[in-house]
Amino acid sequence: MEHTHDSDGSSGSSRQSVKNTAKWAASLENLLEDPEGVKRFREFLKKEFSEENVLFWLACEDFKKTQDKKQMQEKAKEIYATFLSSKASSQVNVEGQSQLNEKILEEPHPLMFQKLQDQIFNLMKYDSYTRFLKSDLFLKHKRTEEEEEDLPDTQTAAKRASRSGHGGSRL
Repeated sequence: MEHTHDSDGSSGSSRQSVKNTAKWAASLENLLEDPEGVKRFREFLKKEFSEENVLFWLACEDFKKTQDKKQMQEKAKEIYATFLSSKASSQVNVEGQSQLNEKILEEPHPLMFQKLQDQIFNLMKYDSYTRFLKSDLFLKHKRTEEEEEDLPDTQTAAKRASRSGHGGSRL
């Protein structure tokens, strides 16, 4: 009986203690879902002078959630001006860029940037993301996480005590 409790207990705790870096390393999707991961990834891309890729991706994500037609138009213009136009300040490198023009902005729809977003996602995934996982920035963060885990942390100890509390003392 105790055994099943154990496996419950550990699966619960391992879920809580899945390290950020482990999640980030599992997939680019995970990394981009985590604000802290995005922050670190951006720091890394800044050093590589390709931060515009992740900014474009985030802008597209935000754009897809926009319901209001007028807002959508404004955001589409902004994305175009910032990342896609030939005069863009943070131009991203996507295929078919030369065919892109302001026409696309006249009829904005939530997925109008999807193809480009996918291209940039793949570019990041097979290029900068792999380098990010080998970078000092990532590895340092990973080490910090591991060191924190080794410290006797009163909070986690308390959590552990309260978790095992219902199963009687497990010493």
